[in-house]
Amino acid sequence: MRRLALALSLGISLSGAALAQGPKQAPSAKPAPSPNVASPFVREGGVAPAPRDSLPPPLPPRADGVPADLAFGAYQRGNFLYALMEAERRLDANSKDAAAMTLIGEIYRDGAAVPRDDHAASEWFRLASNLGDPQAAYELGALMLQGAKDVPKDPVAAEAQFERAAAKNHHGALYNLGVMALEGMDGKAPDYAKAAQYFLRAANAGDDDAAYSYGVMLRDGKGVPMNIGESVHWLKRASDDGVIAGQVEYAIMLFNGEGVPRDEAGAAKILLTAAARGNPIAQNRVAHLYAKGEALPKDLAKAAAWNSFAKAAGLKDNELDVETANLTPDERTRFTKMVHEIAGF
Repeated sequence: MRRLALALSLGISLSGAALAQGPKQAPSAKPAPSPNVASPFVREGGVAPAPRDSLPPPLPPRADGVPADLAFGAYQRGNFLYALMEAERRLDANSKDAAAMTLIGEIYRDGAAVPRDDHAASEWFRLASNLGDPQAAYELGALMLQGAKDVPKDPVAAEAQFERAAAKNHHGALYNLGVMALEGMDGKAPDYAKAAQYFLRAANAGDDDAAYSYGVMLRDGKGVPMNIGESVHWLKRASDDGVIAGQVEYAIMLFNGEGVPRDEAGAAKILLTAAARGNPIAQNRVAHLYAKGEALPKDLAKAAAWNSFAKAAGLKDNELDVETANLTPDERTRFTKMVHEIAGF
């Protein structure tokens, strides 16, 4: 599921928050297709793919007794038509195979091997959700939250689906519920305490964006008592797992020795990683470090280059503009080369 960005109207720095993509689970039980749901084998123009008897036989069970998931394996490799055919065969064998239904819903939602049809996807997700599939509930909630063609936007119904998935510890659903609590959606006031608890549950279930969000709330004392030491724990986890906003927040705390032993060189290394990944705050901080020669060797050409990228993203800094205004011919040459190398042209 594509991540759905939600604007956060908070006084805390959760600008990087976005609806999470849940794990591609293989849930257990799923419902039979409704008569109103088009068969995944009906293609545009009425042309059907190869008959199902042309499929290879299912693989034998694994050593632990769990059957090999051919359908999802094919989906992951981009063989969407085979995934559809295998999922259909599984439904023939078990009309309540919820994992197969959810997979068909995902293929309809993505328009993979069949024309994109959000309504059909929602029907498959609904059937599987009603059989207790947390991934289906999550996917249906995501469609309802943003709305889609023939799927009305319905935040209340979306929240109910997320709650259904969250009851089975689906970390993406837990995270989305936290974002919704922060947003105060559907006329509700923001509930920071509720959001913090959802983020904590999601983080404990493995969601790195939730670890970042919970860490920021701990740092700022929003929804939970301020706890800088605990905040560092969660922000470091988010940083280590590649959450760019987490890298920036943790690096700044590391640079300042806030709740963690001061390590300017380590902080600079993390900021350089985030800057290279396009974060304008990191780019601005790195530019300052190069301009002043703090934690990084003084280099006005590099300072000017990183400042130019931050400015292009809308982060203006008059101090840096002044410091890098009079580059030498050599610095100007290196600045131009660096900009081209980072920009890729």
